[in-house]
Parts: sequence; C-alpha cells; structure tokens
Amino acid sequence: MLAIIGGSGLTRLSTLAVAHREVVRTPFGEPSSALLFGQIAGRDVVFLARHGHGHTIPPHRVNYRANLWALRAREVDTILAVASVGAIAPTHAPGDLVLPRQIIDYTSGREATFFDGGDRKVVHVDFTHPYSAGLRERCLVAARTAGVKLYDGGVYAAVSGPRLETAAEIDRLDRDGATLVGMTGMPEAALARELDLPYASIAVVVNHAAGRGESAQLVAMDRIVRVLETAIEEVKLLIDQVVKEMG
Repeated sequence: MLAIIGGSGLTRLSTLAVAHREVVRTPFGEPSSALLFGQIAGRDVVFLARHGHGHTIPPHRVNYRANLWALRAREVDTILAVASVGAIAPTHAPGDLVLPRQIIDYTSGREATFFDGGDRKVVHVDFTHPYSAGLRERCLVAARTAGVKLYDGGVYAAVSGPRLETAAEIDRLDRDGATLVGMTGMPEAALARELDLPYASIAVVVNHAAGRGESAQLVAMDRIVRVLETAIEEVKLLIDQVVKEMG
C-alpha cells in the first residue's frame, strides 16, 4: 500500500475518499497525526500529515521515527513524501515541482535512526542513492501523463529550521552542491531506508532561497503562502496519477 506524507500546504488530500482513521501507538511515541486510510482512483492509500492536521508541529519537533514506524506497522510498502523547499539554483523558481536525486544532511539533534544500540546489534544501511529509482521513475511517468511539469534531479539540503537561512548560509549550501533547501527531508528518507521502504519526495519550490532572486533582501512569507496554494493543486494531480500508475 502506498503512503503519502504531506508537508506544509498538504495537511489533507481532497481526492482521498477516507474510509477510516487510526491512531497508531509505536515504541517511539506518537506519530504526527492519525493515519487516514482510504482510496484514490479505487486504490488503497494511507495519508499522514507530517506537521499534524493543524500544522502545529515544527520540523525539528516532528517524530520522524514514530511516523515511519506507524506506516510500516500498517503494511505500507511505498512512501511518497511532499515537502516545501527554497530554490538555491537559478534554474528553479517558486511554483516549480522538483524530484530530487540526492540529499545533504545538515540537521542536528534529531532522532535519526532506529538502530540506537543497547540490546540491538549495530546496523549500517547503504544510503548512496537516498531515493528509490523505481518510485522516481513512476513519478516522472505520471507527471508526463498528467501534464504536470516535474523537474528531474537536484540536491536537497536538509536543515534544522524552523528559522529560514541567512544569505551566507545559502551561499555555503550552494558551494556544497545543493540546489534546494528544506527542513524535513532528513531523517525521514534515511528512516525509510532502514525499514526497507521505497521512498521518494516531491519538492515544492515556494521561494527563492535567502539572498537569491526575489529573496535578495528578504523572504516574503505572504508570497510563500500564495505560491503554495497554487502549487499544491498540481501536486494533487500528480499524486492521483502516481496512484493510478501503481495500480
């Protein structure tokens, strides 16, 4: 079963015909929200709001381990995440949808693994290619079918937040090779890999990163909200088609 993890602007899926909701208890605490089980285009899907249904959980407080564990416990076998990002590379602009290939993790202080030692043996997972190649290809095919522009590739810089970055920090990320910056990409992707769950992320560009383009002097928060409202409609079209492609 496919799971959709919704980020900022996607706290629910209007196309999901909800059959029931379930509060899942995990060894790692409470997930961000109840899981919503239902169907899209006649196919079973479960939805999880990463920041809670009222968008009340900041990125550094999301219980990523509980979220991923809860999905795996309910027989989810594939995860498609949605996340808002800022554009570092000049090739992207607000409103673009991007399917990143790589991640650089700059976060700190987050519970980032299920393998914490103790009475368990140490486990190392390969993370050379953090996103599922098969799921990425399904997304690209679905985008072409649905007529949705989806940029293929990019490097997601995961930062702690919740504040936005300084212009100098963005310059540093640029030098490191990052093309996008967001706050929720890690440890979510790594935890999915630890659970052997194919995972990919649709990155929604909501602003130029600090010091770039329209954000040269400041990042206008009201503009982010407007861009997100429009872009999310394209995301929903894409998700609907991905579900159909996976049928």
